[in-house]
Amino acid sequence: MKTLLKNGILVDGTGKAGVAGSLAIEDDHILEVGNVKGDFAVTLDVGGAVICPGFIDTHSHSDLQVFKTPQLEPKLMQGITSEILGQDGIAMAPLPEKYISPWRKNLAGLDGDMEDLDWTFKTTANYLDMIEKNGSGTNLCYLIPHGNVRMEGRGLDSGIASPAELDAMKAVLDREISSGGFGFSTGLIYTPCAYADTREMTELCRVAAKHNVPFVIHQRSEADSILESMDEVISIGRDSGVWVHFSHFKICGKDNAHLFDAVLGKLDQAAKEGIRVSFDQYPYVAGSTMLGVILPPWVHAGGTDKLLERLSSPEIRKRITADIRNGIKGWDNFVAFAGLDLIFVTDVKTAANTDVIGKSLTQLGEMRGKEPLEATYDLLYQESNAVGMVDFYGLEEHVKGFLNRPEMNVCTDGLLGGKPHPRVFGAFPRVLGKYVREENTLSLEEAVRKMTSRPASVFGLKNRGYLKAGLAADLVVFDPATIIDKGTYTDPRQYPDGIKHVFVNGQLAVKDGQLQKGVLAGQVLRK
Repeated sequence: MKTLLKNGILVDGTGKAGVAGSLAIEDDHILEVGNVKGDFAVTLDVGGAVICPGFIDTHSHSDLQVFKTPQLEPKLMQGITSEILGQDGIAMAPLPEKYISPWRKNLAGLDGDMEDLDWTFKTTANYLDMIEKNGSGTNLCYLIPHGNVRMEGRGLDSGIASPAELDAMKAVLDREISSGGFGFSTGLIYTPCAYADTREMTELCRVAAKHNVPFVIHQRSEADSILESMDEVISIGRDSGVWVHFSHFKICGKDNAHLFDAVLGKLDQAAKEGIRVSFDQYPYVAGSTMLGVILPPWVHAGGTDKLLERLSSPEIRKRITADIRNGIKGWDNFVAFAGLDLIFVTDVKTAANTDVIGKSLTQLGEMRGKEPLEATYDLLYQESNAVGMVDFYGLEEHVKGFLNRPEMNVCTDGLLGGKPHPRVFGAFPRVLGKYVREENTLSLEEAVRKMTSRPASVFGLKNRGYLKAGLAADLVVFDPATIIDKGTYTDPRQYPDGIKHVFVNGQLAVKDGQLQKGVLAGQVLRK
């Protein structure tokens, strides 16, 4: 079937100025771009709205949610047509059967849990096949997660990998990337990833470099030790030859604001050396992750069951509190840089604790009649560590500064359960509304480039990211005069304004701002 979008402003993803014109779709691909004429089965007059490539979310946590709500509405409704899963080194596959129980508990704080899913898929290839059979509203790509690789090659215990264990990990990573992985991810604040030394990361990145896929990293520190952390990451890129992509790049803690220029200097130096470096960013001064990250790394050793044992001990709780109060060198202490009153519970596993969703840790303590950290330990124990949080970490001027860096592209990094971070529903419209139209932080065409062709080039999505004949018909039509995010931290589940139409592989998934129920036009993409 042929469809014509007419009377639009074509913003093609290259960063060039938009031009008036029309665009034709035939089946799943773009047929023609420009001054299109001919007969069409469907014609949509977009009335001067922008027509651009579909947005690409390079940091997504839809890995499990796709089986619960396959259409992935929060993403489609903000113009996202492709997502990259497998983030932070903690994801679904590979998953040896003997580790299913502890791994589900470890994963639950980030991606949730699902009782009626068949968890015996074992490999990335089988996991992707499951998504394909399930169907999805967006195109889905997958990064091979370091934690899963380490678990298969070494187990969940702390400690440095032996040469034999590292060889086993490299073999697992090579096998899994060969199944279609678009990159290799790690989260060096999450276990078991956090136990890896620089040698382990460099050797594994040599495997990623061999496959010409990026290394996507939540670095060890985004706070007090960010400069040392960046040195480690850049050295891994230098020594392995891998393309380094920093996840959700930021500086945490107002006390670390003075490090901003030095952080930019690290990026500049890497570029001068020819080390390939990029990063993604969400446009907010608050982050979101699993609440368990407020606990020192040693508490997580051995997996969630061991963590729960430690939380059941009053003596060990005293040690945990001492480490949170005093800090540990090189550890990102969320309580120190955000504070108990600026960390909020966003999701829990059981009905018994739903009353604390949306409450700060200070308020949690008041509600439970306990010191806030003790009340937090109780909550983590009762919920088997499956608790989400939002934390306020940064400065608005840094958000703007990073938006304009050449290495940057946009992402959501949104956890999808409970009362989520508003970025789940509005990260991309927020950039176009707040930072383009209202604050003139960057041009519309450059913002679109950072949402389309820029991420496509980093992750090797060769058939997407531009308005060009023959490419996949992943498209967004939006009104530049009205587009804006609407979700707030207290009421995040609000769709944005200004998104008119969204096409995924040529199928109309959002029409006139309304989700087209049941449209599962997404594809599982393999590198």
